[in-house]
Amino acid sequence: MKNTTKRVLIIGINYSPELTGIGKYTGEMVNWLSDNGFECTVITSFPYYPNWKVQSPYSGNFYKKEIAKEGRLEIYRCPFFVPAKPSGLKRILHEASFFTSAFFQIIPLIFKKKHDHVFCIAPPFHLGFLALFYRFFKGGKINYHIQDLQIEAARDLKVVQSNLIFKILFGLEKFILKRVDTISSISNGMRNKIIDKSKREVLNFPNWVDTDKFYPLLDRSSVKLEWGYKPDDKIVLYSGSIGEKQGLDALIEIAMECLPNTNIKFIICGNGPYKQNLEERAIANKLHNLKFMPLQSSDKFNAFLNLADVHLVLQKSEASDLVMPSKLTTILSAGGLVIATANEGTSLYKDIVENDMGIVIKPENNEILKDAILKACQSDHSTKVKNARQYAEKFLNMDVMLNKMVATIL
Repeated sequence: MKNTTKRVLIIGINYSPELTGIGKYTGEMVNWLSDNGFECTVITSFPYYPNWKVQSPYSGNFYKKEIAKEGRLEIYRCPFFVPAKPSGLKRILHEASFFTSAFFQIIPLIFKKKHDHVFCIAPPFHLGFLALFYRFFKGGKINYHIQDLQIEAARDLKVVQSNLIFKILFGLEKFILKRVDTISSISNGMRNKIIDKSKREVLNFPNWVDTDKFYPLLDRSSVKLEWGYKPDDKIVLYSGSIGEKQGLDALIEIAMECLPNTNIKFIICGNGPYKQNLEERAIANKLHNLKFMPLQSSDKFNAFLNLADVHLVLQKSEASDLVMPSKLTTILSAGGLVIATANEGTSLYKDIVENDMGIVIKPENNEILKDAILKACQSDHSTKVKNARQYAEKFLNMDVMLNKMVATIL
């Protein structure tokens, strides 16, 4: 598909080269649009997630402009505050600082060539005001794309505890939802919640995966040897952000109980504000069956996913249908066996159960999770992993999803 006329402005706090979460998908979308003839301008921050530290060689003290794709892509990186240990108040300051610096980057764009479309990515939810500000002066259509239901998550996870603050936040969000041209989200569960509060049509654009880049490997024994494990070891992997929504404390307890099962090994891969606490607990309990690893580079990630016999997608009960785990798409594409914690009736529960492509259990029950891990390591789940790969190819393929998005809203 080629389109040499349309110009797209993308506003989002997360972007490449972040390897996980929203930034990964925003970066892939922008690269795809640029490769397919669109002229893209990105207003974003310096890469910081999930480390909560600006990644080298970047520094977040001054504005920075980057040109790519032979001039079809302009990236404006805005300085902002990044807390090393994000609390409720620090997250508010973090997002407010980006909003402010991004606002001052939007102003010069008003005096430049018009963008036909503004693609605004939430969270932070209030970036929608920047899109509305730009449209007021320059026109164009706004798509407000919601990756997480940020306000509900903050309320239900008790990140902030003030009814007055939430009343104000929901009021501000409603102002945005009523005025943008289109709204989209990434799961039917989230979509239904947004419809309830906006009383508007909401499009469903699930996060995608490059099924050519992430695929099952036939010789997984050699992969295990390359990573220092025995071929008959059973590897249980959690890969992604190590934060409050994931409930990873359970893995420490389960790894302790699984010490007698000498062939079961646990890996926690990633970074985040709770990683140090988990590492300290693992050392204190002498968990030689649990290893911590940094996020793997994109060229090694497919092999790393194929290392695992079991992939954990963990969420707290309060986060059900407020977020959709971004890691799930690559796991399915690589033909991995998923154990997910999700409440019955949520999108995550329905997708996995109805397509028989993994195991779903109740959230926040260590005994149930431990039993599921032990059974998964002892049983044959070849049908489920085959279904997972087929589902990714049919419903999550990046080209299919982005062509659909372009045809619908751009």
